Amino acid sequence: MKATLRGVQKLVEGFRVGREIPSDLNGQSKMDAMLAQMTDGLDRVFAALDTTDYKAVPAPDRVHTQTMVLSERNVVCHNEEVVRLTFRLPDGGALAAWKPGSHLDLVLPSGRRRQYSLCGDPRETDAYTIAVREVPTGGGGSVEMHRLQLGDRVSITGPRNAFPFVASGSALFVAGGIGMTAIIPMVRRAQELEMDWRVVYSGRTRDSLPFLDEVGLWDQDRVTVRFDDVHGLPEVTDLLADAPDGGAVYCCGPPPMIDKVRTGIASTRATHLHYERFSAPPVVAGSAFTVELARTGAVIEVAEDRSMLDAIAEVLPSVPYSCRQGFCGTCRVRVLAGSPEHRDTRLTDEDRTDHMLACVSRSDGRRLILDL
Repeated sequence: MKATLRGVQKLVEGFRVGREIPSDLNGQSKMDAMLAQMTDGLDRVFAALDTTDYKAVPAPDRVHTQTMVLSERNVVCHNEEVVRLTFRLPDGGALAAWKPGSHLDLVLPSGRRRQYSLCGDPRETDAYTIAVREVPTGGGGSVEMHRLQLGDRVSITGPRNAFPFVASGSALFVAGGIGMTAIIPMVRRAQELEMDWRVVYSGRTRDSLPFLDEVGLWDQDRVTVRFDDVHGLPEVTDLLADAPDGGAVYCCGPPPMIDKVRTGIASTRATHLHYERFSAPPVVAGSAFTVELARTGAVIEVAEDRSMLDAIAEVLPSVPYSCRQGFCGTCRVRVLAGSPEHRDTRLTDEDRTDHMLACVSRSDGRRLILDL
């Protein structure tokens, strides 16, 4: 970026040479007055840019896929629903760097692909650590993760970061249950930088909340822990009472918590909201339709309140996806027939002529045929 700016600055230098040309015989400047004002303004801009820390601007994620070995497994909540899993390369080599908010894509032995937030220490360069809550009634991925044994190998892609932490100013961190996995590295970083920070951590019961031992080591004047069975479900005021004036709110939790924070943020003086769901957003104003997978011949009925991706994953567990919110593009699929109803924020108009994102988009008619 800095090299590009230097190139622009050289162009402005050319304009400045013109500004310094002597007046003509009538005493009139040969340089356009407006252009002269522009170069004066750009001089001030470049002077400011010279003091900018370009290293502070995060670079795009470089995504790696590699086979890794489960090297550590620990239970991190009292009811044993959550395990912390640490993966390393077979040769113990160095891994791609990551920052708070990053996650990994894991391909399980069954072919299922699941995403998990990194909750370890970014300074530990030879290991990736995640935490997984077992949900027996879920899609099967968490159960499979809990069955992994030390030495088992999985394919891991990442790290990616769709929930970046801006390490400046003041921050309120709001976590619900297993959502604390994404928040922990952010709090550690905020502590290192001596930022003004607060945490609200909420969950069903004390026994169900992971990482309470670590949370207990933080400055308790900055931490509020709530249990639904004691305090009731949190209201907006419970979650956002400590929202910082002019600061940021970071939230990771179940959809009802996310929705409350998104609705309530306008009543605070916080200026930025960053959030990450660990489950897909609910389908709004959906209609039932049929999707046919051309390669397998499977015909799938998609209910009005269900995402097409979820329906497809039941018969094709290896279908790729990541964010489940319509912005990463991992679940992009070619449309062979039918008219999609696009609900994503990723695809261009040109992309949408023959592709769609299966996680949030739907059919604008009764039937779609996809290249799957």
